[in-house]
Amino acid sequence: MQFEDFEFFSSDARPAGDAAPAATADRLQYLLDNTLSIIYCTVPSGDFKMTFVSNNALNVLGYHPDEMVADPNFWFDHIHPDDAPGIFSSLAQIFVEGARAYEYRFRVRDGSYLWMHDSLRLVRDEHGVPFEVIGSLTDITERKRMEAMLQARGEEQQLLISKLQEAHDQLLQAEKMASIGQLAAGIAHEINNPIGFVNSNMSSLQAYVGTLFDVIGQYEAAMPAALAARVAQVREQADLAYLQTDVVELIGESMDGLKRVRDIVQALKDFSHVGETDWQVASLHAGLDSTLNIVSNELKYKARIEKQYGELPSITCLASQLNQVFMNLLVNAGQAISGEGVISIRTGHADGWVWVEIGDTGAGIAPEHLHRIFEPFFTTKAVGSGTGLGLSLSYGIVMKHGGRIEVASEPGRGTRFTIHLPVAPPAARPRA
Repeated sequence: MQFEDFEFFSSDARPAGDAAPAATADRLQYLLDNTLSIIYCTVPSGDFKMTFVSNNALNVLGYHPDEMVADPNFWFDHIHPDDAPGIFSSLAQIFVEGARAYEYRFRVRDGSYLWMHDSLRLVRDEHGVPFEVIGSLTDITERKRMEAMLQARGEEQQLLISKLQEAHDQLLQAEKMASIGQLAAGIAHEINNPIGFVNSNMSSLQAYVGTLFDVIGQYEAAMPAALAARVAQVREQADLAYLQTDVVELIGESMDGLKRVRDIVQALKDFSHVGETDWQVASLHAGLDSTLNIVSNELKYKARIEKQYGELPSITCLASQLNQVFMNLLVNAGQAISGEGVISIRTGHADGWVWVEIGDTGAGIAPEHLHRIFEPFFTTKAVGSGTGLGLSLSYGIVMKHGGRIEVASEPGRGTRFTIHLPVAPPAARPRA
């Protein structure tokens, strides 16, 4: 706008006669033609036909004001189809509120759309009857572009924050598992010492008891008849025959119990792989069995374990992390079973891939939740019963191995998770 084109008149220096009104009209016309907003008027009823449009519509929209006024449907016909319903449905509110404001896309001469801010105000006559609607259209396309760009950046930042949070949670979980592994290794070491000498003593005791009963038998065979009758009476009073049978069974059961303790300790060591962060060649069956030993106490009272192991080659993997995946799936399977059920473990391989399927006969997963179960913090368990991180972390570990994890579920009939892993993942760094 060139201000030097204006002539400002003071009240005492105004031209005489009709010159003043004419100059004022020209000045107002100049302002209308050069303002950033398109000023227009419409009838206050029906199709809101335009009755006036300022000349700057040609510069902003590419339409001459005359053609906009001549077409009674011009305004409605040029609003974007997605934006029009919201405007049409609320336009009558202007008669109640007296003013309305909209933001919508308007089709310009070249067929493209500009974002416009439309501010409308109802004018009434001296009797309060609606006289006309005055509107002001302002191009806000650049503002909308900036808003869209800021929103996109905001979404990118939120995605980055989400990824950082997930990485942070995985790091915390890894640290927790490492701490648990170190604790397990320490406990295993401390238990191994007393278990070792108790086991050795039990083996010696077993041999000693056998020798003692053999000596007693030989003594009884060699003694005279008179003494043998007395010994027989003592034997009967002591129920030596029962003791001889029972002590052998007690020692056998104790040996079995010690073996179970040794197996549990070994399972702890195998499960944790303390300090092991390198890729290595490992057996998935060994990992499954050691994990089953770890969680057996939680599963044994509610589920029967059915194993259908196929022939599996050893694979290059992060064994302790895969054990964590197995543990998460087994614990979830147990928690899904409310009474008694079955947890099945199946394995197999083909074409350079191995697969592990862990299924249960539990409650199943609702269809609307299936697409969210791998999201961090998503859980269908009661508050305080789960963090919602187990499946998310499991998904991340499987992805790190270059594999995939699939889920199939039917409410009321159970769920199956199938892990597919390459025998030699691309990201593996085998330890030298």
